Amino acid sequence: MTYRFPSLQQWERGPKIVAVGGGTGLSTMLRGLKKYTRNLTAIVTVADDGGGSGMLRQDLGMPPPGDIRHCMEALANTEPVMEKLLTYRFTEGTLAGQSFGNLILAALNGITGSFEDAVTQMSHVLAITGRVIPVTSADVQLEAVFENGARVVGESKISVCKKEQDCRIHHVSLIPQRPDATPAALKAIGEADLILLGPGSLYTSVIPNLLVEGVAHAIAQAEAPKIYVCNIMTQDGETEGYTAADHLEALMAHGEPGLVDLCLANTDQLPRELLERYSQEDAVPLVVDRERIAAMGLELVERSVACEGGNFARHDPDKLADAILEIYRQRAVRIFHGERRYILEE
Repeated sequence: MTYRFPSLQQWERGPKIVAVGGGTGLSTMLRGLKKYTRNLTAIVTVADDGGGSGMLRQDLGMPPPGDIRHCMEALANTEPVMEKLLTYRFTEGTLAGQSFGNLILAALNGITGSFEDAVTQMSHVLAITGRVIPVTSADVQLEAVFENGARVVGESKISVCKKEQDCRIHHVSLIPQRPDATPAALKAIGEADLILLGPGSLYTSVIPNLLVEGVAHAIAQAEAPKIYVCNIMTQDGETEGYTAADHLEALMAHGEPGLVDLCLANTDQLPRELLERYSQEDAVPLVVDRERIAAMGLELVERSVACEGGNFARHDPDKLADAILEIYRQRAVRIFHGERRYILEE
């Protein structure tokens, strides 16, 4: 089923969707969802310590801006020149590898004195649809503990260490443990009509949000439908050999009961040439083990949501948004806690 774009009035009154995660998976999903509702909130991890974000974090003592910036780029309503500026990376000198968008956030962080305020100000500058909220304002690092007892601190080091240890990740945690969540993040979760987890790197983009004080509990207690959006492929250095049920079990282990109601998985077959290239990185299409998911008491919905063509196995923003909104429409009610909610019409 393909939904027509809503009218301006329908768009303004659209469902309150909260998407939790980070990385390119989250930003891709946001590009599709913003066409259907203005009431869109991205709650984003701030555990990144690599690349340009890591450099700014180390030099300026600010939270890493990269994942936040990706989400704002996806939700921005700007002129083409501004879009190019946001994504431009310097190639020479001391700024080599740094994104111009990151530098804008760094400057606003210095002006406002608060990273959360900097994100809000940049959101106004870019006239984004919805909101982007860092899950915490604390300076956090991600630690991974492997099944053999080895451990490593630093999000950017986890993949390499996992390959060296040649075993699965047992769990991840934040340093310091259980930092306070931003109040706006908890408020958005409590008011949501629909909550989405993923897509994105399981241990380094999605789960870190659940380790922030109150976030997993708020999601579990929310009455909104909660959907885990499966990745299309396993991830080298993180989830080799994982099935869809393995992903869900890891989420539950780091969260609490009631975190997920439904799992959305891809059905598209990927081109052989693309699969061969991914196989060189020990990545394969995610296996959807239906019986294990059913045994966990979770609903499974399978849809065609992969992007056709291209050099990467990614979700198609429009197909993914269509699938998510179809699920929402089938489960939404017109009266919710006494307040009339918008439902997509056919």
